[in-house]
Amino acid sequence: MKVILLKDEKTLGKKGDVINAKEGYARNYLFPKKLAIEATAGNMKVLENQKKLQEQKELEVLNEAKKIEEKLTAITIVVKTKCGENGKLFGSITTKEIAEILKENHGVDIDKRKLELNGNIKALGNYVVSAKLHSKVTAKINIIVTDK
Repeated sequence: MKVILLKDEKTLGKKGDVINAKEGYARNYLFPKKLAIEATAGNMKVLENQKKLQEQKELEVLNEAKKIEEKLTAITIVVKTKCGENGKLFGSITTKEIAEILKENHGVDIDKRKLELNGNIKALGNYVVSAKLHSKVTAKINIIVTDK
């Protein structure tokens, strides 16, 4: 019997997969637990429509991420902070501070967990921070750390 999975199941497959299941297993386990529905012509059409809508949403999210990437690559952030001798900072510049500066000065709201530093920023100079906006889109942000 062909069934459409409604939820991810380790042993069977992912949500939306059409699988062959024994009739007793489907009727006594999958259907009562709302893990699957029977793969009729009507249900298959509904599944296809849902997949099309999901693809459109993913495409919109990808396009939005590309727009933000263009904006971020054009931006250079200047961070003014206190430093001691030899250009060493008191503390370090964190992803939280970078995210706040992006939001306040440039109107780009990015979660601090999406920003990736290549080591700590503990000295004056130029740095490049990557922002993981989407699984296919990563933006590079230029940061200049200067003394107050």
